[in-house]
Amino acid sequence: MGLLSGVLLLPLAPVRGVVWISDRLIDAAEAELYDPAVIREQLAELSRALDDGEIDLARFEREEDRLLDILERKSPLPGVML
Repeated sequence: MGLLSGVLLLPLAPVRGVVWISDRLIDAAEAELYDPAVIREQLAELSRALDDGEIDLARFEREEDRLLDILERKSPLPGVML
């Protein structure tokens, strides 16, 4: 990057910094959300809630299907692997 382009693009530095930070936050959130260990914990909690009578079988099956789909896909977007 030359001196002139560096000076001209300097006002955009804060914007690029915010974009970089937001990208890192999204990556971290997706990694945590789609972590198989976290999904297994959620499945165990769901099973406990069913056993304790906190939720009915229909809700259990909906949530279980959703979590298993996430676990099988391993990614929120088709074609994107985490």
